[in-house]
Amino acid sequence: MTVGSTHPMRVAEISLPAIRHNLRRIREVTNGANVIAVVKAGGYGHGARIAAEAALAGGATMIATADLDEALALRDAGIEGPILCWLFGVGTDFGAAVDAGIEIGVSHAQQLEAVAAAARKRGATATVQFKIDTGLSRNGAAPEEWEALFARGAELQAEGVLRVRGIFSHLANAGDEQDRAQAAQLDRAVGMLRAAGIDPELIHLAASAATFRSPHLHYNTVRVGVTVYGLSPYADRTSAQLGLVPAMTLRSEIVALRGVPAGTGVSYGFNHVCEVATTLALVPMGYADGLPRALNGSGAWVTVAGEPRPIVGRIGMDQFIVDVGPLAGRIELGTPVILFGDPELGHPAVEIWSGLMRTINYEIVAGIGPRVHRLASEGGEL
Repeated sequence: MTVGSTHPMRVAEISLPAIRHNLRRIREVTNGANVIAVVKAGGYGHGARIAAEAALAGGATMIATADLDEALALRDAGIEGPILCWLFGVGTDFGAAVDAGIEIGVSHAQQLEAVAAAARKRGATATVQFKIDTGLSRNGAAPEEWEALFARGAELQAEGVLRVRGIFSHLANAGDEQDRAQAAQLDRAVGMLRAAGIDPELIHLAASAATFRSPHLHYNTVRVGVTVYGLSPYADRTSAQLGLVPAMTLRSEIVALRGVPAGTGVSYGFNHVCEVATTLALVPMGYADGLPRALNGSGAWVTVAGEPRPIVGRIGMDQFIVDVGPLAGRIELGTPVILFGDPELGHPAVEIWSGLMRTINYEIVAGIGPRVHRLASEGGEL
């Protein structure tokens, strides 16, 4: 017997038309460049399979993850398009990647040899892209490693155990001058790679921020994450201003209602006390589900019956409380509660939370917990 709920209390509704629209918008901005859609961290909290399918349908050239396990899970889920991943533990066995046709972002000589060994063992040809560091100082081959790494890649390609398909790096987003300096480093690396006898098919440096603001950094491929999901990578420009549509609507429902007199304390610690008689609504979502406890007392709000209402009292692991006093006669058990979504539809923007917490919208959506049901929706075709 299957144990579960036929009516989930916590739902992240994911608009497939929105993701497809966002991919078309990204392709428009980049004049038809190759688009690599990043679906790491469970598709930035949206559901990796859901996001990958919609992105490919919207025109993505390739899907990308950080970890190999994420990439393999997509294959197991039926995603057949090209997949790239680039962050690995020291003891990673690349055999599964070779078997599944997953492209490996190689950051150093040890990884290159490990991928080649896995391909040799299977009598197969592995596909790799060179991941280089141009100034971010994270993973990626350092400049002093490039010449030897590229030469060895050319040898292994000639042997037939590897195909080097591309080369890429990550921007620090530290300003235009710094971005251009990183691009100059990538240009130098591409020249060295070609001198070694490899002409890369894909060259990518721009992520979401540079894709929309720095066309000179597009090369022939961009690698985008947060904009796939309709969110802005900037503090000074909204999704709508970029022509993007937020794909996630995070919602729950009212499961209890109670009228209380003035002076009633609310939730742990009574850090909120009702100043007047009101009605309190219980919503079954908490910090285990991605509703950050740091929002306590911050002025955060949700919409109930289309009206903004404040979150009051401390947020619990499983639930929080909303003061719905003025709406008492218009709502009932089961009335939907929208935590965030597309502000063009009247929903709170996720940036309200990230602004109150002094963080970025990426962190909020990626932190939506596993109890929240991801519901793929075809509603609202764009």
